[in-house]
Amino acid sequence: MANLRVKLVVLACMSVVLLAACGSVQVGRDFDVGAFESKVQRGSTSQAQLLAWLGAPTNTGIAVDANGERNEEWTYYFGQGSLPGMTDASFKMLQVRFDAQGKVLSYSWTGQQAKTTGAH
Repeated sequence: MANLRVKLVVLACMSVVLLAACGSVQVGRDFDVGAFESKVQRGSTSQAQLLAWLGAPTNTGIAVDANGERNEEWTYYFGQGSLPGMTDASFKMLQVRFDAQGKVLSYSWTGQQAKTTGAH
């Protein structure tokens, strides 16, 4: 019985190593920054519209400005790459702040923009 356990542990470790050697990692849900920028209008785009365009945010929180103003903030991110070196990794993040009425106050994005969109 102990010999069978050792074999199972070795087999499990080998499986993990093989998966890591040729596996890929993906986090978040992909989104098109260009499409977002072509639709969004500060002061009038609502949270409901954003949900329809991008789905539920990956994270939510509160952003506090230097003057103490607090605003709800939604974060969307997407990253991918191949293990083990992740030399081909890419990552992008979109953060959207809302005013007290739930309208887009501001946004920022960083990372790689989808190839189908133009430069902004």
